Amino acid sequence: MKHAVIFDLDGTLLNTLEDLRSAVNAALSLRGLPPRSTEEVRQFVGNGIRNLMRRALPAGTEEAEIDAALADFKQYYGAHIHDSTVPYDGIPELLSSLRRRGIRVGVLSNKIDAASQQLIRHFFPGQTDVVFGEHEGIPRKPDPTSCQLVMEQLGVKPEEVLYVGDSGVDMQTANNAGLTAVGVTWGFRDRQDLIQNGADVLADEPAQILDMLDR
Repeated sequence: MKHAVIFDLDGTLLNTLEDLRSAVNAALSLRGLPPRSTEEVRQFVGNGIRNLMRRALPAGTEEAEIDAALADFKQYYGAHIHDSTVPYDGIPELLSSLRRRGIRVGVLSNKIDAASQQLIRHFFPGQTDVVFGEHEGIPRKPDPTSCQLVMEQLGVKPEEVLYVGDSGVDMQTANNAGLTAVGVTWGFRDRQDLIQNGADVLADEPAQILDMLDR
């Protein structure tokens, strides 16, 4: 029996892609660069916003210019963080069901912590126990450190946890932390990416995760 579920945020709980794309393109526009498509941004996300901006900029861009573009990205995104962002169908109902069953719920994201906290407060108030975004000095996923910190706060052991995410980074995180890796197929990556990176099981809709609690 599982006692907790740890979710990724972008591409798992929330479809944040259009707001991320808008922020990327706002930073690019300030530099006279052409915009990136939704599909390009989909492939760029997953390893933190600095890497997102690095990938969006031309190859070979100097670090100082990446820093400047990242600052512009953050300013725009902070003002437009949920203009187009929405929960995936079935996610609010899933979180409510987990609450009723007494299952602990954590959120672990490579998005900066302040933005992660803001989105969860806005879309899922009172529905989570721990929200943990990117912190300076703590390695990002797929390093297991942040996941272990979330488990400590939830008061659970690895064998008691489902880790739910939409990317290879998430599946690697779950494997590195010794958790059951649940890959969701409604997010930013495809089934093959999830399988190749160690998914133990795939979920095509949120309600299926409830059935996995007893495994």
